[in-house]
Amino acid sequence: MTTQTTESWKKRLDDEYEQIVQWRRHMHANPELSFQETNTARFIADTLRSFGYEVRTGVGGNGILADLAGSKPGPRIALRADFDALPIDEENDVPYKSQNPGVMHACGHDGHTSTLLGVAKVLAGRQDELAGSVRFIFQHAEEKLPGGAIAMIEAGALDGVDEVYGAHLASYMPLGKLSVSSGPSMAAVDSFAITVQGKGGHGAKPHQTVDAIVVGSQLVTSLQHIVARHVNPLASAVVTVGVFRAGSAFNVIADKAEIEGTVRSFDPEIRKQLERDIRDMVHGITLSEHATYKLDYVNGYPALVNPPQQAEEVRDIFVREFGEESLYGLDASMGAEDFAYYLQHRPGNFFNVGSQNDSEDTAFPHHHPRFDIDERALRIAAQAFLAIIADKLLGEA
Repeated sequence: MTTQTTESWKKRLDDEYEQIVQWRRHMHANPELSFQETNTARFIADTLRSFGYEVRTGVGGNGILADLAGSKPGPRIALRADFDALPIDEENDVPYKSQNPGVMHACGHDGHTSTLLGVAKVLAGRQDELAGSVRFIFQHAEEKLPGGAIAMIEAGALDGVDEVYGAHLASYMPLGKLSVSSGPSMAAVDSFAITVQGKGGHGAKPHQTVDAIVVGSQLVTSLQHIVARHVNPLASAVVTVGVFRAGSAFNVIADKAEIEGTVRSFDPEIRKQLERDIRDMVHGITLSEHATYKLDYVNGYPALVNPPQQAEEVRDIFVREFGEESLYGLDASMGAEDFAYYLQHRPGNFFNVGSQNDSEDTAFPHHHPRFDIDERALRIAAQAFLAIIADKLLGEA
């Protein structure tokens, strides 16, 4: 019965594949920024209702929940997809190119959501086959702090959930490959914004000024010493300055400099140490140069830690479903993901699905204006989710 059921799911997934692609292209052409995804949320909710689901909208913002309760008792397994886009001008020349100037699905979230819609369509009306239930979590605002995950959790997204799973399309992995990580897999992400206030003046009379550019330059250089000289070389950390704004004319000493950057780490103690070091460094350098400062330091997403038990289970599921050769070794990433919050509350796994083929069009990195995917990855991601549901709610994959 189990094999017959899963084969029926695969057949239905094959039948829905073109529709999944069309959903993805619709969302790609109509992207919306984090916390502004009202039309996308409406599209998702309406699509779920067309399958027969009761839908809860406005969860923690623009989030959406739908449940499929099986006819027999069992665990509740949550599957999550995100649906916000990025402030990027798309450079691809494709029929489904973004119609919203300056906004683009450059990270695959359109693919994540269309995949999960496909899974919901495949499982719709299959309650009698399930021992347990499935919760579909469609999350807004993954790309912008504080993110949508924590608000959705506070609004009840994980209430009654036993395990939670998520997938991310990966242009740095070949099509047909899946990566399953155990332990710390993605970094905690923090940000800082420093305003250095000096005293401006004529470029010919520096002794009468406090040069904000010089003070800011010392800060930028010194910040690089934190990881190099304060963090154990066997640990991982990043301090990156991405913005330095100052000055208005070649012969004017600037009175103000603005510096912005990001901090990445895995270990919670190192994360605290990095913040302390940055605060101390900004205070000390500005004091010694007779400048003042304002520092805004924001603790963002925590490190994403995949529990070993579920990681091993998902690996076994994927080997049975796709073969040993499908597994792809992937090192931990200093990128960040607010799926980390779900894993702080419930066990589960966040895995990657390769979306790169032999064409350079699918090889551009995430957040690039020419990012795109091989859409066959959508079927693989959906099949991976269905294999997890089969293992958890049918007894075996």
